[in-house]
Amino acid sequence: MATPVELPKLGNTVEECLVTRWIKRKGESVSAGDVVAEIETDKTTFDVTAPVAGTVLEIFVEEGAVVPVFTKLCIIGNPGESVSPPISPRARRFAAEHDVDSTSIVGSGPGGRVIERDVQRAHAAATTSPAAQPVSRIRETIARRMRESLASTAQYTMHASADASGLVVLRARIKASLRLRSGQAPGVQDITINHLVTFCTIRALLEARPLNAEFIEGRIVERSEVHIGFACDTPKGLMVPVVRNAQTLSIRELALRMDALTTQAVEGTIAADDLSGATFTISNLGSLGVESFTPLINLPQVAILGVGALQLKPVRTKGTVEFIEALGLSLTCDHQAIDGAPGARFLQVIREKIERIELMCPIE
Repeated sequence: MATPVELPKLGNTVEECLVTRWIKRKGESVSAGDVVAEIETDKTTFDVTAPVAGTVLEIFVEEGAVVPVFTKLCIIGNPGESVSPPISPRARRFAAEHDVDSTSIVGSGPGGRVIERDVQRAHAAATTSPAAQPVSRIRETIARRMRESLASTAQYTMHASADASGLVVLRARIKASLRLRSGQAPGVQDITINHLVTFCTIRALLEARPLNAEFIEGRIVERSEVHIGFACDTPKGLMVPVVRNAQTLSIRELALRMDALTTQAVEGTIAADDLSGATFTISNLGSLGVESFTPLINLPQVAILGVGALQLKPVRTKGTVEFIEALGLSLTCDHQAIDGAPGARFLQVIREKIERIELMCPIE
């Protein structure tokens, strides 16, 4: 009688596995103990072996498929032997009513007979296991780059906060200025907190060239031009558009360029050249309520700035306690290129720029 080979349950937490490769193909002979397939869980890989000698009569699961535990993977028997297991009438009726393929079910009844309970179990496993989704090329690229970032650098993150009261006041002035103008005439551009923080960071980088650098093949290459990258959430995943020579732009020009690149990234029309060449990157999650986080460096850059949400924070001044609008800043550096003290000083410069923003960004 033909013998089914099922996917075993590997521990209490494993509910499904990925069939990565078939070692034996349909029609090939096997001996008991031969490896017939390679299986992968979220933690390890293992071999599925033949319980008996014979011929692989049928393979029920394709390579690359994610299937629940107890799924029938293949069946081994004598050439010409039927691969359809005996099935009880009630089990056949349940399978037909719930669209369950009974040929891939391992029977627990006498002689391997498939009974109703077997079909019910297969149906429950199929409905509770989420369908596996193929990984997009963009997601594969993001995953690979983040792994490379962590594997090839010595990253550390420092957190600080800046008094953003000036940012909030300036932002209110900008919104009021827009309301006074009729329509959105050319040159009239809304400027957000994100634009202002990016502008401050660019100005800080001009005073801290070691942070505006790349670590390439064991050498630190400082850049005089600031090509600022900013993380952008798109329907296809994370993208990092790049504003080139950002140090030459006014706050309005910077805002216009960032908004244009964001639109192109979200719509999927951005050019490949506008997604490469950044010398420093900013990731802003403040709009999502994140107060601080650990951004990962975008290779081959040596640092990245994470921007958090505005929050009221108590500070002691002249013997009293006041509340300020504090902006969270998280700076990740590569210790291969940037020691802790230079990184901390750079954070301090960014804070000073933010707290004196109105002097740098006069708004008509």
